[in-house]
Amino acid sequence: MLIPFSILAVFFSASILLALSPGPDNIFVLTQSAIRGKLAGWVITLGLCTGLIGHTLLVSSGVAVIFKASPLVFTSLKLIGGAYLLYLAFLAFRASATKLSPPDNGGASLFQLYRRGIIMNITNPKVSIFFISFLPQFADPERGPLMLQIVTLGFVFMISGLLVFGMISLFAGYLGDRLQQSPGALNIMNRIASIVYVALAVKLISAEI
Repeated sequence: MLIPFSILAVFFSASILLALSPGPDNIFVLTQSAIRGKLAGWVITLGLCTGLIGHTLLVSSGVAVIFKASPLVFTSLKLIGGAYLLYLAFLAFRASATKLSPPDNGGASLFQLYRRGIIMNITNPKVSIFFISFLPQFADPERGPLMLQIVTLGFVFMISGLLVFGMISLFAGYLGDRLQQSPGALNIMNRIASIVYVALAVKLISAEI
């Protein structure tokens, strides 16, 4: 094992706490699970964690340094991410006029929800910047190839994300199932989700390296 179990345990604990802290990803899972159901939340969670694979590979290969060194690249990616969040806000607001039934996921297929999770995560350059700062703290050149260690840490981080976001999906989905019985409550949930997406878009667009 390149990384001692004690180091992995500390890293895993820190990752759990970080996944629990309010952020774009877990808020996205929370709102979508409440509106579309537990299954949708799990599918989106898988999409978000798939996006983490991309960030892990970028960091391990050193490409993510470009985001930190090039304001143009960083700005371009966060604008794309912000625009996508505004698009989701529009979809949520438009859906507020009708009752969403769990079987059709509000007109979005499971693949579309999975893809949304990937795009939501991969277009946030702050994740790569965070990985650059966080993952190397638990790697040591004396233990072997740094790239393999970073990939291992990224995988452990993804597991923590799956666990935390999965629990969020279950909780929010259970709450959403109860609120699905009230069209008025569902409309309110969609409007809240729309506002949240706009707020996340503004936060992402205004983010600095």
